[in-house]
Amino acid sequence: MRVLIADSLDPAAVAALEELGCDVTMQSDLGAADLPGAVAGYTVLVVRSTKVTAETIAAADDLALIVRAGAGVNTIALDDAAQAGVYVANCPGKNADAVAELAIGLITACDRGIANATADLRAGLWKKKHYQKAAGLKHRTLGIIGLGSIGREVATRTRAFGMEVGAWSRSLTPERAEHIGVRYFETPLDLAARSDVVSVHLAAAPETKGLIGADFFAAMKEGAIFVNTARGDVVDQDALLAAIDAKGLRVGLDVYANEPAGGTADFPDAGLAAMVTATPHIGASTAQAAEAIAAETVRVVRTFKETGVPANVVNVNVSSPAPWSLTVRHLNRVGVLAGVLDELRSAEINVEEMQNTIFSGGRAACCSLLLDTCPNEKTLAAIGRVDAVLMARIEEKAPGA
Repeated sequence: MRVLIADSLDPAAVAALEELGCDVTMQSDLGAADLPGAVAGYTVLVVRSTKVTAETIAAADDLALIVRAGAGVNTIALDDAAQAGVYVANCPGKNADAVAELAIGLITACDRGIANATADLRAGLWKKKHYQKAAGLKHRTLGIIGLGSIGREVATRTRAFGMEVGAWSRSLTPERAEHIGVRYFETPLDLAARSDVVSVHLAAAPETKGLIGADFFAAMKEGAIFVNTARGDVVDQDALLAAIDAKGLRVGLDVYANEPAGGTADFPDAGLAAMVTATPHIGASTAQAAEAIAAETVRVVRTFKETGVPANVVNVNVSSPAPWSLTVRHLNRVGVLAGVLDELRSAEINVEEMQNTIFSGGRAACCSLLLDTCPNEKTLAAIGRVDAVLMARIEEKAPGA
């Protein structure tokens, strides 16, 4: 199995992939425009920030798996991969600790004015009276927007500061909030109005783009802290700029609307950075996170190599829409399933999912097939007559199954 790593990856992961018997090539300098000309002949493509376009997928003659060595998959042409039958998998939650740690750092820095105090000291200015006016975090309310793995890690850490923690998330229910141990906010605006600190941890998606806008900032308290370590496009940046001026918000940002591709580059939002505590999208970038992501990348590839289906797949149906379930009990012999499939093909019935389980001792097996059409009595009888078939039964799937 040939593996192309189109970004930097922990050397331990490369060694582990080679131990699995993979032929590994690392080309960390490949960009999105370079990939179509480089991916031919590889079965697995591993990327971090490099975009995987429709052109790359079309140019790949042997590609079966794309692994995003990170959580977000918005840089991968998912629909094109699905149409080509290429698995896309990710490494969710493995950078949660790193991002949570930076979010806590930005919250503390905003409260204590650390960035500006440092700049003043470096300029020879001792402004103790100005910077000793911090509100402090103990007994303050933190509102978390998006309670995934990162949001939960932020909640855990801020409780140690003595903060009251609440959250809003699209999937959060009052019961789930109580189980996690956070206050439930019914809407983002409710959270904004009641929080002294807001920390954003939403995934990039069409429904989250610009979710944090003028109405949200208008609802926030005067002088509150706002931190975004998620994605730049979940926040209306113009509305944020206006709120900084109008409400004296103290803001910490690691992500922006107009980020350079990476490395060293001119930053188009330098004016915004001058008004806030800012870092250049480094939230997930710690050695601990890199090691965890690398180990998960290896696990994804190992699972794929051993079973044919990778862990953490993001572009397959959770549940097949096929309405009929065919169960075939049979002796564990060569050609039995081929005979069953021949009968289904003759009847022009498509198999959408198939799983064969061998019983202990290896003599018998049971095959489950999800079909797009119900076999008639003639086809079902023909399947029952296939050599070594013990029983064939068709059932309609329960709704939602």
